[in-house]
Amino acid sequence: MGAKALFFFALLCFSAVSAFAENEEDPGLVMNFYKDSCPQAEDIIKEQVKLLYKRHKNTAFSWLRNIFHDCAVQSCDASLLLDSTRRSLSEKETDRSFGLRNFRYIETIKEAVERECPGVVSCADILVLSAREGVVSLGGPYIPLKTGRRDGRRSRADVVEEYLPDHNETISGVLDRFAAMGIDTPGVVALLGAHSVGRTHCVKLVHRLYPEVDSALNPDHVPHMLHKCPDQIPDPKAVQYVRNDRGTPMVLDNNYYRNILDNKGLLIVDHQLAYDKRTRPYVKKMAKSQDYFFKEFSRAITLLSENNPLTGTKGEIRKQCNLANKLH
Repeated sequence: MGAKALFFFALLCFSAVSAFAENEEDPGLVMNFYKDSCPQAEDIIKEQVKLLYKRHKNTAFSWLRNIFHDCAVQSCDASLLLDSTRRSLSEKETDRSFGLRNFRYIETIKEAVERECPGVVSCADILVLSAREGVVSLGGPYIPLKTGRRDGRRSRADVVEEYLPDHNETISGVLDRFAAMGIDTPGVVALLGAHSVGRTHCVKLVHRLYPEVDSALNPDHVPHMLHKCPDQIPDPKAVQYVRNDRGTPMVLDNNYYRNILDNKGLLIVDHQLAYDKRTRPYVKKMAKSQDYFFKEFSRAITLLSENNPLTGTKGEIRKQCNLANKLH
């Protein structure tokens, strides 16, 4: 073998070894990623979510919204949790994040994990696992989720609107955005079942009430909505809202689908979901079967949680979830 051929052979071998070593260092997302480095991590997060839920019931809605608002925007990397700096706006302060709250309780969970295993568990994994435990607190299914995410170092506020659909976007737009993450139509229908819990601020629905009531709304539901939203231009800071599901407002269940088929959905997207020919068959199926809803919801949350994560040596493990380490 000539010197030139020998050189290229050695280079090829080195590349193969490097690739192997890189794969060894970065297993990606795996089940029970912290089994050796912090075996109590998932139990600590579970217990903290339970304690916080007992004190503040609305934390469960926050955990559920967090996974959607973080993971749907380019990467599941806890960029949502970063505070604004002089150079960048926080995702928390964008219009799409209106109504998000309870971020301080993510720090409570992080502090509890840090006491057990300093510098090991990422805020991205805490965000995802707290969402899972929040779903359980609301009577939803337990969803086995992989871990091993690392934290991003920058806010993605400048692209939030490209990735997060608005409450009143067309159903085509919503389906397209989720399809880009690998989530199909039944998965989207199931994810919107999260509207089974929590509440919608009047700011997001007054256009269906004023100056004229949207004729698509169930007339029996309208007086309640008008009572809760008496102002045509509500104060965004005022506590003016309508519960998404008056029947079981604190339970993640398939009642949402029965409501939207009965024209009681609060948002335009709820109404479109019930009547668009692409989504209606799945709405009807989920209205009939909670098991089917839970199965598709679990699958969709899993896909969402695995959207383009940072793993291996990418990103960092933040010391504090609202600050990148260089600013800590």
